[in-house]
Amino acid sequence: MKRDILLATIIGFLIAFLIVAVKLTGNIEKLNTVPYLKFTLVAFPLLSAIGMKIAMALAAKIRVALQEAKFLLVGALNTFLDLAILNILIAATGIATGGGFSVFKGISFLCAVGNSYVWNKYWTFGAKGETRQGISQKGKEFAQFFVVSGIGFFINVGSASFVVNIIGPQFGISASTWPTVGALVGTFLVLTWNFLGYKLIVFRR
Repeated sequence: MKRDILLATIIGFLIAFLIVAVKLTGNIEKLNTVPYLKFTLVAFPLLSAIGMKIAMALAAKIRVALQEAKFLLVGALNTFLDLAILNILIAATGIATGGGFSVFKGISFLCAVGNSYVWNKYWTFGAKGETRQGISQKGKEFAQFFVVSGIGFFINVGSASFVVNIIGPQFGISASTWPTVGALVGTFLVLTWNFLGYKLIVFRR
């Protein structure tokens, strides 16, 4: 329990750090107007720890509650890692649409997937007895993860590219902010797919 709370706190801090990184790119105009953003470095770790304690209490009655809470927290970390890398690439090159955006989105998504594999394998789905796994078993697991994540890749990048390149900026949202909107749409659509795929196929115990 102490380990889970500690890891949740660390994830909260990493999320806060990534939010600050996104702000520093200057791509999201409204985020630049949020005062005292540095306090997220305190607020997010605290909220993550509190949320984990609540999930632990719920797990006494709803067994999957703790696992879902971990997945959502890791998912939040992956989302902001994705957004941070995407916005840094856009800020560095000035490319926010077209094929360049799709390439950047693919790069940021793959980085988030790598992060997802480590956290979900060793924390969310609690892969135990890892030292007893043979090379073939590890290879099979990674292949399954690759397939599930590969499908998620096309869902994520495809939907984000559709929103950015086909629909284009809407609702008065600026062209510099719209790529982040597209990225969030892709993340939302792939979230359920990834949870079911990782739980029922990849990390099934």
